[in-house]
Amino acid sequence: MPQITVDHSASLDDRLDRAGLAGAVHQACVDEVAARIPACKTRFRRVEETVVGDGSADEAVVHVEIALLAGRTEEARTALTEAVLALLPAHIKEPGGVHLSVEVRNLEPAYRSAVPA
Repeated sequence: MPQITVDHSASLDDRLDRAGLAGAVHQACVDEVAARIPACKTRFRRVEETVVGDGSADEAVVHVEIALLAGRTEEARTALTEAVLALLPAHIKEPGGVHLSVEVRNLEPAYRSAVPA
């Protein structure tokens, strides 16, 4: 059920291994919060412009947001955050200087999902 969104600077288009990153994040969700691979959904959003600090340098950003159904402990969500943050550099060519962040949050109770036949 994890809904995963990866926002990334446009300058990373040719440096970000999207398929590899999605697979690694999905596996981290299985390992850390007992998700199932078929339930994991990742979408990538290219961000045309990012500004870091005073904007004087053209700096790249990758931010991963993972939304889960409520019920996981804070410790499990924190472990998932740390695991995903640790695996990010392996999926970016020349990751030095790229600003990385991960947020794991609970979905609202009204969240619903379906796959029509």
